[in-house]
Amino acid sequence: MARFTTLYSGSSGNSAMVEENGSFLLIDMGRSCRMTINALKSLGLAPENLCGVLVTHEHSDHISGLCVFLKKYAVPVYASAATLEYLLAHGLVPENTQLMDIDGITQNIGGFEVQSFETSHDSLACRGYRITTPQGKVVSIATDLGFVSDEVLANLLLSDVVGLESNYDPGMLMSGTYPYYLKMRIASANGHLSNEECAATIVTLAQNGCRHFALCHISKENNTPELALEHVRAAMDEAGFSEDAQYTLQAAMRSDVSPVIEF
Repeated sequence: MARFTTLYSGSSGNSAMVEENGSFLLIDMGRSCRMTINALKSLGLAPENLCGVLVTHEHSDHISGLCVFLKKYAVPVYASAATLEYLLAHGLVPENTQLMDIDGITQNIGGFEVQSFETSHDSLACRGYRITTPQGKVVSIATDLGFVSDEVLANLLLSDVVGLESNYDPGMLMSGTYPYYLKMRIASANGHLSNEECAATIVTLAQNGCRHFALCHISKENNTPELALEHVRAAMDEAGFSEDAQYTLQAAMRSDVSPVIEF
């Protein structure tokens, strides 16, 4: 049995976990080392069993806790070459950290087979990840993307679990207090994914066999978990899918560990 959950998810910080038989990977570490360790302990996981950290990109809500954690636990960090160079050049990881360029290969990390794929975001080289556990289960995660490209969709298809961004509600974004330039950035092809785009993608994934979904990186200012869930449920109902009987759905929690998905 494999497990997936988010330790925390949102604009204030992001981290997700994939585990099987006690060994696990983390995707990002965007809040404090202490908060991350406490979250792992609540899941019965020891940091000593962490096989590696996959970094999506260099924005602070994805890496702010990483340096302190790595000083305590010297695990490898995997990301695109541009992201790794940035982390090292800006002192965001200790100098002796094992930095591994993950692009273009299938990387074996503690028995997990990991592939990266490009996502469209206003960062150096943002990546999503497709992770196959030692027992052959597949988790794919894509956050911080302005749209779902063919490459992203191909890597999400046929996964057992998908963690997908459902960042903003267009109406809330445009009527909210953000300055115009920031609204345009979020809604751009290099920004974030809307509830509608997320819902349409999940329907396509369900039509191709995926059954477990976590809505991630939900904006505090421009969305609500209820709205994000409502959009997906409406789209899935229209496509003829029955929740619980045919799929499971949850909205990742902003500051707490979300319910574990076992698969």
